[in-house]
Amino acid sequence: MVETPAVAPPGSDAVTRFVDAHFDEAILGADGLAGWLRIPSVSADPAHAADVAASAEWLVSALKRTGFPTIEIWPTAGAPSVYAHWPVHEPNRPAHVPGSAPVPGAPGDRAVRVLVYGHHDVQPADPAEAWHTPAFEPTVRGDELFARGAIDDKGQVIAHLLGLRAHLAATGAPGPAVDLTLLIEGEEESGSPHFADLLRARADTLRPDVVIVSDTSVFARDTPSLCTGMRGLIDAEIAVFGAETDLHSGSFGGGVPNPLTALARLLAGLHDDDGRVTLPGFYDRVVPLSARERELFARLPFDEAHWVGVTARAGAAAGERGFSTLERLWARPTAEVNGMWGGYTGPGAKTIVPASAHAKLSFRLVSDQRPGEVVEALRSWLATRAPAGLRVEVKAPGPGVSPCLTPLDAPELQAASRAMARAFGREVLYTREGGSGPEADLAAILGAPVIFMGFGLPDDRIHAPNERVVLPMLRTGARAIAYLWDELAASAAS
Repeated sequence: MVETPAVAPPGSDAVTRFVDAHFDEAILGADGLAGWLRIPSVSADPAHAADVAASAEWLVSALKRTGFPTIEIWPTAGAPSVYAHWPVHEPNRPAHVPGSAPVPGAPGDRAVRVLVYGHHDVQPADPAEAWHTPAFEPTVRGDELFARGAIDDKGQVIAHLLGLRAHLAATGAPGPAVDLTLLIEGEEESGSPHFADLLRARADTLRPDVVIVSDTSVFARDTPSLCTGMRGLIDAEIAVFGAETDLHSGSFGGGVPNPLTALARLLAGLHDDDGRVTLPGFYDRVVPLSARERELFARLPFDEAHWVGVTARAGAAAGERGFSTLERLWARPTAEVNGMWGGYTGPGAKTIVPASAHAKLSFRLVSDQRPGEVVEALRSWLATRAPAGLRVEVKAPGPGVSPCLTPLDAPELQAASRAMARAFGREVLYTREGGSGPEADLAAILGAPVIFMGFGLPDDRIHAPNERVVLPMLRTGARAIAYLWDELAASAAS
């Protein structure tokens, strides 16, 4: 049963007073977010490797100022992650010692172990000329702070540090109500190539009961929400080969198969008339939307006409028949043709039958689909449809990213919902997101549910020029985080 948390207006409690008193310092002070944002920690560019390392060191200093007793930089084959641990302070619940087995507490209980995941690397700022102010010179305009990384994800990490300080000030305790660990990655914007190996190597140290990810958004300023799932991703490249070389279309056209024509037909056959993907077994593992989820999605104030015309700047909504646009974006798998090329595309005409044709595809996946199985289904499907005289090859450059889904009735999700409702003073709804990240590895390797609790907005322009964070959202997010630790501790004790 999914509970609906009681909604009370945000009050002037100790948490609110602390956050309000210290917010400007945490954002714009000498040791605040703005200083971190000036470090161009672009993990995708080897020229910025020293900046990514400097970003990790900056975070270490910030964690020390916050009071974490244990802080380490964890190196990887790529960029470093930052680890911090603060044992629980609760007389009847002993702290978890990293690397040890759980110790029962009185009465037969133990502290809940929480891992907060975030990342300190950022996307490249290109094109620089599209920014209204320099990407790595934080600029406040009204209630917005503009800089690369302002919301994705440095701003949200700082909200966690401020929220923890508010929690400690409100409780008067020397430690949090949960056994708290932070793991802030340095390669998320590069696809987290070494993160799974790091998790496997450090699993005995981490051992969380729940993972909190603050790298997502709410639905709108006045519609607080929690994301319950991320789609997975696998991409592939198709190559169709015909003759050994391009052929004169007057001498050979109509007499030999054309790879571009064949590829166009193959790609057109990826979907049926209802917009469903035609790969065999593609939907076999898909976890269907429940009636409750569909009802919750329908309650979101989604203006489809505005989304089509303004947000997407497209001509119409389209996709799998029988599902709403939000359902298709968040909870249904897709196959997209990302690019197609071959033959001659220069000025004028060159009348040939091309020797080869190529296309790039990507598949967004939902629980419980598996990236490797989708690639094998694509290979089998193409093998049965390749015209005689043509050779078809499929390449998948990586293992892909698995989807991640948190059940609506998970007690940890309900604890987060109560914390969000206290901070925002509104009912909390539920969404999913279409993007992909390392969350599935966190859940699978560490064996813990993942709760997405982010405070960005859909129009914060992440990965784009003029990325921003809306400062009131970050302020409210810090309050929600402060409430979260008590809510999780109470949920575990009940």
